[in-house]
Amino acid sequence: MHTRFRPHIAVFLLPAVLIYSLFMIYPLITSLWLSLNNQTQNGPVHFVGLANYVRLFQAPEFAGAFWNALWNNVKFFLIHMAVQNPVGVLLAVLLSRQLVGTAFYRTVIFTPAVLSVVIIGFAWRLILNPQWGFHTTLLGLPGTALITVALISVWQNVGIPMMLFTAALMRIPEEFYEAARVDGATPWRVFRSIQLPLLLPTLGIVGILTFVGNFNAFDLIYATQGALGGPNFSTDLLGTLFYRTYQGFQLQLGDPYMGSTIAGAMLLIILAGVLIYLIAWQRRIQDLQF
Repeated sequence: MHTRFRPHIAVFLLPAVLIYSLFMIYPLITSLWLSLNNQTQNGPVHFVGLANYVRLFQAPEFAGAFWNALWNNVKFFLIHMAVQNPVGVLLAVLLSRQLVGTAFYRTVIFTPAVLSVVIIGFAWRLILNPQWGFHTTLLGLPGTALITVALISVWQNVGIPMMLFTAALMRIPEEFYEAARVDGATPWRVFRSIQLPLLLPTLGIVGILTFVGNFNAFDLIYATQGALGGPNFSTDLLGTLFYRTYQGFQLQLGDPYMGSTIAGAMLLIILAGVLIYLIAWQRRIQDLQF
């Protein structure tokens, strides 16, 4: 059966495609092309292939900062996976029980997610200020700064997975719960045997969103710890490293070619991570189904 071409559909899609191409696809292609070029001082721009990536991974002026930022990004992501998403599931399950004030609690929990990150960062800098804040060392010590910023991010964004999990729970037929009650299942048994298996597709989506969001993180680190990712680069992520390199914080003059190389490396890491996660998660779901 052949699908008839409908010109009016293309007309409606064209504005969105043009806007997306102009503001997403074109900058992405331009950045990748810049990462494959370089320019000597006062010289012409010339194609260098993957030389910038080799320099990023091996050159002393970039390699140490890059691997430090990448490792910090990994820890930042793992904290979110270990804290944010399980808490999101717990809140969704609790607030799906039609308790008194459920709508109010959902609103309160979700509100930080819609606030400006600059406001969130500035407020927590005041709360944790070493001179008059609630705690004087959490943001000021290399051993605790990254964990503290990650937990601030968890507090701000936990409402998003909570709402996604809530929507998934609302799609579970009531007949499943009635059958569980007839069988005398405990709340934990209901969660483990009914809710959790049906939440697995949403858990996979939330995991991907968490990975992509964390490896693109910049604004909260910048608002709380500055472009240097202090103290002593302990909260430096790939996003802040890209910003410093492109703007010239590390060099006397900004280096758009190496900045684009860092952006290209971030893109490759995100693509690889998403593909690996999708394949592994799909196999996990198939194993559980069979």
